[in-house]
Amino acid sequence: MWLTWRAATERALYGEEGFYLRERPSGHFRTSVSASAVFAEAVLELLRQVDSDLGRPDRLDLVDIGAGEGTLVARVLAAAEAGLRERLRVTAVDLSPRPAGLPEQVEWRSGLPGSITGLAVANEWLDNVPLDVAEQTAEGPRLVMVDVRTGRERLGGPLRPADREWVERWWPLPRVGARAEIGRPRDEAWAAVVTRLTRGRAIAVDYAHPVDNRPLWGTLTGYRDGAVVTPIPDGTCDITAHVALDACAEAGRRAGAISTTLSTQREVLRSLGVTGARPPVELAGADPRGYLGALARASEEGELIDPAGLGGFGWLEQRR
Repeated sequence: MWLTWRAATERALYGEEGFYLRERPSGHFRTSVSASAVFAEAVLELLRQVDSDLGRPDRLDLVDIGAGEGTLVARVLAAAEAGLRERLRVTAVDLSPRPAGLPEQVEWRSGLPGSITGLAVANEWLDNVPLDVAEQTAEGPRLVMVDVRTGRERLGGPLRPADREWVERWWPLPRVGARAEIGRPRDEAWAAVVTRLTRGRAIAVDYAHPVDNRPLWGTLTGYRDGAVVTPIPDGTCDITAHVALDACAEAGRRAGAISTTLSTQREVLRSLGVTGARPPVELAGADPRGYLGALARASEEGELIDPAGLGGFGWLEQRR
């Protein structure tokens, strides 16, 4: 069966017996959330900042979009001080079934809430929003079609006007054979988040690239059992592509964001006190157990801010 990459990915990831409805994501790839509880501590600090910005309202939202196994919200709740925890309205958004053992305070739902006053976090969510792929030809960009059973590709028809306009603005194709991953569905998904943000911040964390440095051949990738595999949309692997966060930022501005910051995970986490600094060696003699614990934490922090790894993730923050 030949489909566009967007239709094939939607079917493979979220259709009946789709990958995300059947598999535990942590069994296939490593994220900042699964790597260390330090990430949840950083999100908690951001939540405290938002709480202060909003004058400590009676009800404060924490919304985790693409919540996976609910690890982030569970850790934030466990670490939050009692006064803040009592005021939190915690929502986890994911298409998979509610995980066992999640705190009762967490509302599990398949769609975004109607309004958000507080903090919305989308960690590695946008990269799994399906999109189409275009390839430049001598006659202009054409859609790429894929065989859902084998992953073989062939060229389809020309782009729709809205998609062609997006490619021309956000992913120009400089030569025949060059490819673009048409991020318009991700722009729309992110705008839907910002639209629901009545007051507070929305944060997207993902693999990203800027308009002046798009990968010439695209980034479409498969993951299975912790390894990179050929992205075949047959439901047996995760299928992901990096995110044009600058395009999402523009969509967020059109949706009502009043301020925008684009940075990296390394920059943001370091500003929140995640430095990866090793404990002083003198601590080893005075408190050996404490030293080992501090050393382990430094290693976890180092992984989260490594510019060649998780620290290189793009961070988009928008406020209303």
